[in-house]
Amino acid sequence: MSSLCKTYFENENVSLKDYYSDNIYTWCTNCGNYGIAAATKRALVAENIEPKDTFMCFDIGCNGNGSDKIGGYRLHGLHGRVIPVATGAALANRNLSVIASGGDGATLSEGIGHLVHAIRSNYNITFLMHNNCNYALTKGQASASTRQDVPMDSSPDGTPSDTLNFMNFVLSLGASFAARTFSGNVQQMTEVIRAGIRHRGFSVIEILQNCPTYNKDTTHEWYQDRIYDTIEIKDYDNSNFDSALNISKDMSERIATGVLFANPNSVPFDQRLENRQNYSTELVDEVKSYNQISQELFSRFI
Repeated sequence: MSSLCKTYFENENVSLKDYYSDNIYTWCTNCGNYGIAAATKRALVAENIEPKDTFMCFDIGCNGNGSDKIGGYRLHGLHGRVIPVATGAALANRNLSVIASGGDGATLSEGIGHLVHAIRSNYNITFLMHNNCNYALTKGQASASTRQDVPMDSSPDGTPSDTLNFMNFVLSLGASFAARTFSGNVQQMTEVIRAGIRHRGFSVIEILQNCPTYNKDTTHEWYQDRIYDTIEIKDYDNSNFDSALNISKDMSERIATGVLFANPNSVPFDQRLENRQNYSTELVDEVKSYNQISQELFSRFI
């Protein structure tokens, strides 16, 4: 076993078994979430991050069915609201590696405002956007990322609305880290997630995945015929914003994957707060327990 491969399964302080869960996977056969779950665990192990130092937030949707399938601190939240939950955790305790997962349905509908302001504020979170181009958990309605020519259960003639190119959208907002990967390539996913975790700021990772049950047109094979890695581009510089914006536009013929853009000068939100510059403690350390507060209030009346 190569040293690189070995780090995916065990490291100095952590191994893959530390992220093991007894709970049985409930995704459809051949769902891309199996690969995403594997890559997430491998990335955490490779970065030598223990479960106690990880906080994973899951949105409603098929991604959320993975919330109890991995060890560590986890929270299964409300539809479209995973980013503010993750933001609170990241600001309260900067020692945690905070990973948030959400689907294209929640993220690009009621969650889109949270996405915009997380990019704007550059919170130190790794956000995995599971893009299967439909609302799969509610049986296949079209989402904002569904291609117009694809018939869905609730729109058999295809959706009349324009398709939203997620990666192009987040780059246009000035994201400090923007990457795209494919659920059928676990090794690439692992390395992209690792890069997102290491980045200081809001790391947006779009994971293209097939939905074998409800999206019959955008299949695993459809992606395989079109995706390519940015390492295939001679002298590609992922610190060049204009280059990233340019290659993000094509979502039909040649779809770029890998780390499209990473700002080497990114300053996360917590480091922009002037009133916190002289503090060595975390916010979570500065909050008294409920028992302490109750005792102090009680003492006033005796």
